Amino acid sequence: MKKDFLKKLLIAFSTLTLLVYGTIYACADGDWGWSFDSNFTPETFVDKSYSPLFLSTDVFYGIGFDTEHRTRFNSENIKDWSTYLEGKINEKDLTFFLTDSSSTDVADLNIYYKKGKTNKWTEKWNKKFNINDSKVKDFLIFLGDAQIVETYSTQQFDSWNYDETTKPQLLTDGNWIKSIEKKYSDTKDPFLKNRYWFLAVKASFYSDRQVNVVSFFYQTEKSIPKNTLYYRALAYVAGVEYKQKHYAKSNFLYSQVFDKCPTMRVVSAYCFHPQEQKDWKQSLSMAKTDDEKAALWAIQGYYNDDEKAIAEIYKLQPKNQHLDFLLTRLINNQENKIDHSFKDKTVLENKKRTKDSIHKSTINLVTKIAESNKTSKPYLWNVAAGYLESLNGNFKQADKNFDKAESKMPKTPLAINQVRLLRFVNNLSKIDQLNPENEKTILADLSWLYSELPKNAIENFRYENASAWSKNYLAALYRSQKNTVMTEIFNHESSFYDNEKQLLDMKAFLSKANKTEIEKIGSSFYEIKLADINYFQGVKATFENIIPEAIAFIKQSDKLQNTVFYGNPFLGNIKDCHDCDHQAAQKKKYTMLDFLTIIQKMQDNVSKGVDVYNNSLLLGNAFYNITHFGNGRLFYEGNIAGYGSTPDFFRDPIRDMITNCSLAKAYYEKAFSASKNNEQKAKTQYMMAKCERNDYYNKKYYSLNLSTWDIQDDKTNFIAWQGFKNIKANYSKTKYYKEIINECGYFKTYAQK
Repeated sequence: MKKDFLKKLLIAFSTLTLLVYGTIYACADGDWGWSFDSNFTPETFVDKSYSPLFLSTDVFYGIGFDTEHRTRFNSENIKDWSTYLEGKINEKDLTFFLTDSSSTDVADLNIYYKKGKTNKWTEKWNKKFNINDSKVKDFLIFLGDAQIVETYSTQQFDSWNYDETTKPQLLTDGNWIKSIEKKYSDTKDPFLKNRYWFLAVKASFYSDRQVNVVSFFYQTEKSIPKNTLYYRALAYVAGVEYKQKHYAKSNFLYSQVFDKCPTMRVVSAYCFHPQEQKDWKQSLSMAKTDDEKAALWAIQGYYNDDEKAIAEIYKLQPKNQHLDFLLTRLINNQENKIDHSFKDKTVLENKKRTKDSIHKSTINLVTKIAESNKTSKPYLWNVAAGYLESLNGNFKQADKNFDKAESKMPKTPLAINQVRLLRFVNNLSKIDQLNPENEKTILADLSWLYSELPKNAIENFRYENASAWSKNYLAALYRSQKNTVMTEIFNHESSFYDNEKQLLDMKAFLSKANKTEIEKIGSSFYEIKLADINYFQGVKATFENIIPEAIAFIKQSDKLQNTVFYGNPFLGNIKDCHDCDHQAAQKKKYTMLDFLTIIQKMQDNVSKGVDVYNNSLLLGNAFYNITHFGNGRLFYEGNIAGYGSTPDFFRDPIRDMITNCSLAKAYYEKAFSASKNNEQKAKTQYMMAKCERNDYYNKKYYSLNLSTWDIQDDKTNFIAWQGFKNIKANYSKTKYYKEIINECGYFKTYAQK
């Protein structure tokens, strides 16, 4: 019966729907992300070979899928052959032969070695190196054999193709494989002998006689050095054992590859695949040495219970290097259990929630191991123990752990900053109520966290979570002390500026010169500036039709007052198409301040009775265009009001403001009253009809916060607005009526009824 103790691995394999061949081909010698927030950076002290195995929401941390099946050993191969050849082929040419499209060159050079007849390739390469040198010749002859195997080992399959009838092409020439085995037997040079041995294993693996891999390997392995080639070959053996459903044996072998060959850790971890609980137990029973047992526990810990794996490995070998990466996974897993949101909780409530989320068994285990001082990197364990103590509320003990770590750890930039970050978390967590004294303990770190680190990021260093958490923590402290301004500074809420008193309080705060140090730090990163507030006040005053006040505010909005409308905000077209208006030719471009200044002038004209129709019509257009329905949405968008293509992007007060066409309609009504002919009356009636339509949408959709998708799904097909009725009844002979018919299909449908 299948067990869920390796649930993650089993799900991964079943989801990928790998074929048996696909699994073996990927898992024998090569192939197969990350992202979450934490304060504990695994790269700080752990060997790079473990990096893909750090805790991740992806298949492998940092890389996603393993895509290095063809390239994993390129650098090592080039280095090894370069040493063997003693510089007789330069690195550029050697790289070409080993990793590039050199098969034609190699094949023709091998013909020369067999027949002694020169060709264009011998002439080409003899100019670069001595092709008759014995080592060069041995290299190129070996490479010719290796490239034959490569034609079978590098076949690619479409990962989205689930056609199980597609099979890889296999090497079927058994005599040729025997010839490679003979070359292995006959070769005296240890380096070449090792290469031919591996090539014989690899050739059999990609042949129709894979079973030969196992027999050949075990017949010869005792004379083979335990190098990378040995463990690559061992992975082939594990792949064959897996195909034969010898899962326990296969997994045991993969664990040895994992343990002894860092380059293949990703491969062996991915291919470790117990089918049932009994497979795991059988694999464990095969392990005779502590190294072998620890390796099995390390991979099992990667897939399932990292805490148990750590405990088991520690009992076997306290200095085992696998403990390090498992510890980082254990700590990151504990972090993932913490809710950093703060929500509406107080600092004390959040501390308790954090403490309760950390497993006590984890704290006890890590603390015990840290205190023992028996691991290979005791400073890593002290850092981890200190962090857990911080989360558990034991701040003094956390300080002691960090002190121990700092006294022994390597002084790399990542290590120094990691401990500083966790000390900061510990120091801030000590504060239940802010006062001038305890503020001093965090000021330098706040500046470092909010200002210095974003400008001088350290590779892999995780500080963003601490930055966000500390802001929430400080906001919660200020909230409990009834300081609404500083609460907003450290935790911006979009609705804050909908309260007039809060808005004015913030303006006063941002304007004051004698800020405290923590106030200076907060205002330095606060995303809303005085210019934003003044601009927002100007926008609100405009929608309230208090234009002199709006102009005064806009003039204090710094560069925002010079923002240019994309389209002419005084246009009044039949169709509402802001993109069309933006693309239309414009004789004059209007800034926000220009716009308000012209509105004020036109309002003065209306009040004086000067050209009331045209001024009122243009005012109606202006106020219409700055609503959601017009071409000047840019006017109301900003850091306080927000941004969005539909009204449901905005909070309720802003949504209500930007969808309200009543001011525009009022000016259209004034224009209608001042109309001198039917053309003018028809136009103003149509503009009023658009406002009626928008009011319908507001009441039926936008006021209910329904999205565009909800609107499209509505079954309402047609409504005749009062303006439409008036136009059809009274102005059907006008030129403007014909223009409406041509441009507005909605009105045309109504008019033809």
